[in-house]
Amino acid sequence: MNGSGFMMGWTWLFWLLLIIGVILLVILAVRAFSGRITRSGIDRGPGPGLERPNAIGATAARRILDERFARGELSTEEYRERLAVLGDDA
Repeated sequence: MNGSGFMMGWTWLFWLLLIIGVILLVILAVRAFSGRITRSGIDRGPGPGLERPNAIGATAARRILDERFARGELSTEEYRERLAVLGDDA
């Protein structure tokens, strides 16, 4: 048996590993873009748009409110008043 016959015998393993690698990359990309995986590797629950239908607006509003408070655009009193309006008491 010459060297080329030996190499051709293992070619199927290369292609199998390549296909498995591509499939794993696709799965990882789908999970990353759906919001199910983060840099820390922690599953943060449902991705965007998968919350309960009646809570979608409230969670988006709460997120925006939290961001504005963190940036200093709202005082503590304004933040608490707006939380009360949303129904989220802190």
